[in-house]
Order: sequence, then C-alpha cells, then structure tokens
Amino acid sequence: MPSLEVLISHLLAAKRSLSSINHVWQANEIVTAAGKKVLECAALKSRIAFARRTLQDQLELLRKTRAWSEEIVRAGREAFSDALNNLDAADDRLSQALDALRDTTVHSAFRPDDEDPKTLHDFVDEMGLEGLHTSLKSSIDRVTAIQAELDASNGVFDADIGSIHHKLRHWMSSIQQTSSSPELETSSDEDPEPELAVAKPVVAMFRSLESHAKDMAELLSSLVHHFDRCVKAVKHTEGGGEAARSITGDMPEVPAGEGMSNIGQEINANLNAPLQPMSNEEYREMVLVLIKDAFEAEDVVVEIQDRITEMEQIAQNMDLQHDMLKSLWKHAGQIKADMIGVNDRLPQYGLQSLKFIATWREEISNLNSGLAQLTDLHVMYEEFLNSYDNMILEAARRAQTRKKMEKVLRDAKHKLDHLYDEDVVARESFRVEYGDFLPSDLWPSISRAPMRVRFKRLSGGTLPDTQQQGDAQPIGAVAEDTLGADEGAEPETIPDLPHDLIRDAYERIVARG
Repeated sequence: MPSLEVLISHLLAAKRSLSSINHVWQANEIVTAAGKKVLECAALKSRIAFARRTLQDQLELLRKTRAWSEEIVRAGREAFSDALNNLDAADDRLSQALDALRDTTVHSAFRPDDEDPKTLHDFVDEMGLEGLHTSLKSSIDRVTAIQAELDASNGVFDADIGSIHHKLRHWMSSIQQTSSSPELETSSDEDPEPELAVAKPVVAMFRSLESHAKDMAELLSSLVHHFDRCVKAVKHTEGGGEAARSITGDMPEVPAGEGMSNIGQEINANLNAPLQPMSNEEYREMVLVLIKDAFEAEDVVVEIQDRITEMEQIAQNMDLQHDMLKSLWKHAGQIKADMIGVNDRLPQYGLQSLKFIATWREEISNLNSGLAQLTDLHVMYEEFLNSYDNMILEAARRAQTRKKMEKVLRDAKHKLDHLYDEDVVARESFRVEYGDFLPSDLWPSISRAPMRVRFKRLSGGTLPDTQQQGDAQPIGAVAEDTLGADEGAEPETIPDLPHDLIRDAYERIVARG
C-alpha cells in the first residue's frame, strides 16, 4: 500500500485538477450565450429572407413601371417620327409645287404689254403658309421639349433602378459568400433557401457546444470522484486526518450557475461528511482505484482544457456568423431606405409620363391638322399649275374657234357683196328700162339702192355661272339699252401662243394623268 506521503501527493494533485471547474463554468456560460445567439440568428435569417423577397419584388415592380414608361416613350417617338416624316414629305411636295410655280413664267400674251414678266408664284399669297409653318414648329418644339423632359426623368429613374440593382446584387453576393464560407458549409438540398443557410451551421455549432459542455461536466465529475477518494484515503490512513483537513480547508468556492450547483454541493458534502468505517479490503480496493485514476486525471484535465479551447473557437465562429447576419440585415435596411426614396420619387416619374401623353395627344392633333393643310395647299398649287396648262390649251382652242368664225364671216361677206352687186345692176337696169314711165310717188323706195350688211363684233357677256341668277342672259346677246356700253367695253383678247408652248402644256397634262 502507498504511504501517507504518496496519498497526500495524490490529494494535492486531485485538488489542483479541480481548478478545471472554472473551465466547466465558462463552458456553461458559452452555451447559455450561444443559445441566445441561435435565437437571434434564426430571427435575423427570417428577416433577411423576407427582405430579400420583398426587395426583389419591389425592384421588379420598379422595372415594370420603367418598362411601361419606356413603352410610352417608344410609341411616342415612333408616332412623332412618323408625323415628322409625313410633315417633311408633305412640305417637300409643297415646296416642289411652289418651285414649279416660281419656275413657270406667265406667257406675255396673257398679260398687258407694259407689265414686267411674272411667274405663277406672283399670284400666290404665302402668308398663310408662313403662319402654318410657325404653328407646326411650335407644336414640334413643344413635343421635343416634353420628350426631353421625359428622357431626363427616365434617365434619373434608370439611375435609381441601377443603384438599387447594384446594391441588391452586391448584398445577395455577400449572402452567397457568407453561406459558402468554410465555417458554413452545408448541403443546399437540406435548406430550401441555400443562400440563407447560414443559420443551419449556427445550430450545428450550438449542438457541438452543448455536447462539449456535457462531456466536460462528466469529466469534471470524474475528477470530483477522484478527489473524494483521495480525501477518504488520506483520512482513513493513520495520521492523515489532520493533513486532509489542512489540504481541503482552503477549497475554492464553486461559482453558482446553471448546471454547476450540484457539483459544488457534492464537493462540500463529501468534505463535511463524517468518516465512515471501512474494512481493510475496501480500503485496499479504494486505494487501487485511486492510484489508477491518478494516472488518468492529468489527461482529463488536458482534455477539459482542449475542449474549452475548442468551445471558445466555436463561440467565436458563432459570433462571426451572428455579426455577418447583423451586417446583412443592416445592409438590407440601407437598401430598403434607398427603395423608399425611389418609391417616393415614383409618382414624379409617372406624372412625367402622363404629362408627355397629354401633351402628345394635344399636339398630334395640331400636327395632323397641319399635315392636312399642307396637303390641301399642295393640291391647290398643283391644280393651279394644271389649270394654267389647261388655260393655255383653252386659249389655243379659242384662237382656233376665232379663226373658224372669221372664215365664216369672210365667206358670208363675199357672198353678200356678190348679191349686193347683182342687186345694184338689176335695179339700175330696171330704172333705165321702166323708170321714166313710173310716177315717183307710186313706190317711194323704188329708186333706193339695196341695203348693205355690216358685221359688228360685240364683246361677250359674262358666263352664266359667274352672274347673279336674275341677271343671266344668253352668251353674246346684247340688250338694246346696253348697246352703247358694250360698244365701249374692253374687247376680248385671245393671245396668239407659240406652238411649242401649247405642245409642252399638253404633254404636262398627259403626264399628270
């Protein structure tokens, strides 16, 4: 059997090993704090998951709103471009017609001899066209200005969406990096939201801490039992009672805490318990167990130290994950604040789009009206050109008709002059042969010369469709009481036009169809 000195040395070593109780108490505190961290991490995970879905939904809503505004801009630009193209085409056609009027010189035969040469354009008043151009320019400028305002507004809107998208993508990337860190490796098949699987490792680490704390408590319990055996062995050894009291008299107070009170009570109870009688055989068995445990006690102390070191590392990892989740939640709050700012500005963006629609609808009516007026002017000027060419043909037709009438007059005059000469000869023969035998008062006109026929040209009257209905009279007819007026009226002039002028006019009319 070992001597009292050996037993006392084992007792002193056992007493020193009980200092591991501080590690067990620290482990208990770590588990308690870790439990709170688990709950906080679970709450943060739920908040982050909800924030992720909400922010993504709101970003998608912003994108749809922007797409609606872009569709308005696109449709407005296309319609505006079409309107401008139509206006440009109509204005080009009108300009071509005006150029044609400027290039068409009125033939001098139609105008007074002392008048300077004129073109058809000289008979056109462009004041209305200038006013129309001014009105169209005002409408175009207004649409261009409101479109520029909408583009600027959409540019700011795009910047807002881009900023939110960039921050949200960076935030989501941080979540993925967090979940893919070595400390957080976990199977995505086990979590419906792998990007937020950060809470699962926290639970696993907490379970590991609980396991370590439980094992440490069991290890400490074995050290306490070993200490009790050492105390009993020293007390049951001759002369050892006083030594046992001296060694155990300054035992450190065991900290109170959850899971720790039983150990402290057990130590105090064993120290203060009265010494029970023990047989030599029981004493021998106890000493053998004591010696065996003495060799293992140091390993138990080392294991407790290793476990508390590992628990501290796990606790640090849990703190790291807790801090990461807090940081993610903080960033989510910042993105949410930015999103609120964009949502506050959203009515302004929508109002700018509605303002563009209202202005566009108002001005497109003006542009369409202007387009119709440009088209009408073009048609009118084209008809002016066409009518001038037809006027040339009409002048040629009238000249031809005048020639035919002159021929009829010449033929009639020749026949009338021949009849007159025959009548004069016949009357003279009658007078010579029978005149001396007839009294002069028998037929007073028997000695008169035959009548003469004289043709008189009269200016034509106004065509019926330009007169008042009640004043209409047959073309060429002259009332007796207006004969003097007609005699003094301006005679009709029919210009003598060159053949090539008439031919060119005819070809242009045929070309127009």
